[in-house]
Amino acid sequence: MKRKVTLKQIAKELDVSISTVSKSLRDSPEISEDTRQKVQAFAKLYNYKPNNIALSLKNKKTKTICIIIPEIIHHFFATVISGVEHVANENGYNVLVCLSDESFDKEVINMEMLAGGSIDGFIMSLSKETQQKRDFHHITEVINQGMPVVMFDRVTNDILCDKVIIDDNLAAYNATRFFINKGYKKIALITTVDYVSVGKLRTDGYTKAMMDHDLKVDPNLILKIEDTDNFDAQIETLLRDQKPEAIFAVNEIFAVTAIKIAGKLGLQIPTDISIIGFTDGIISKYSTPSISTVSQNGVKMGEKAAKMLIERLENEEMEIEEHYKTEVIETELVERESTH
Repeated sequence: MKRKVTLKQIAKELDVSISTVSKSLRDSPEISEDTRQKVQAFAKLYNYKPNNIALSLKNKKTKTICIIIPEIIHHFFATVISGVEHVANENGYNVLVCLSDESFDKEVINMEMLAGGSIDGFIMSLSKETQQKRDFHHITEVINQGMPVVMFDRVTNDILCDKVIIDDNLAAYNATRFFINKGYKKIALITTVDYVSVGKLRTDGYTKAMMDHDLKVDPNLILKIEDTDNFDAQIETLLRDQKPEAIFAVNEIFAVTAIKIAGKLGLQIPTDISIIGFTDGIISKYSTPSISTVSQNGVKMGEKAAKMLIERLENEEMEIEEHYKTEVIETELVERESTH
């Protein structure tokens, strides 16, 4: 393996100044073609790599952005990361992915550790615990330092920053209305606890659709799941005791679990019970039966969030609060085998 050389060593070997080496490596027209080629050939021969940390300190830009996600079991977050990476890489930025694991403490540690100069800005979806505590001091501090933050999916109105969301309320309303238009009356909802913002909005959309169509909102048909690791028994109780005709599940995991338990109880889908999920990831496409779902357009959400962040990073005049935008990504209902 060739030894790693520094700018200083290249300059000494070629008997030129460090500045000449630096400019030659950046293809500066100030340096003659002959010198540039000589420096570049020598640097290549000795596998010279510029020190990105030193460069970033000099330029006060790391060209790295961080995306903080609450968990990795949902395909949705993988699609958002993919969208962020696509736009970031196109613009010469690297992407660092951090996992808060639904923990307030981990979210705070991630942000404090990276806000000291390791990255230029954050794209984040709030952890469940942060939403429960309603404590956003770590985000406020980062923004006050002059570092831009873009929130997506799980956001809060308590923080002034750019946001990318879908209309969760409307998406849930439309999914519930789809069932109502099919003639179903006993429509169950499998959702999260209310302090998770998207769960609350989707619950509100379901409730509004039921009320708008003069259908009773039965609390026994609404299952709010807190422990997202162990909920099979709760869904089984709902299906066995309440016997719903249709289920709207606010995420893919809840939907596929409902399908599994329906099968265990001897129910045919969609003949005995219809199911709509949320996200449109790999599970929905390849489940048996495949799941009708609200498409969340995670890639588009990630691309939009990255564009907003990079625009802020590269346009210093955008610091005025009135310029903060909330972009709403459109959703659609993808019909598959779990409905008819």
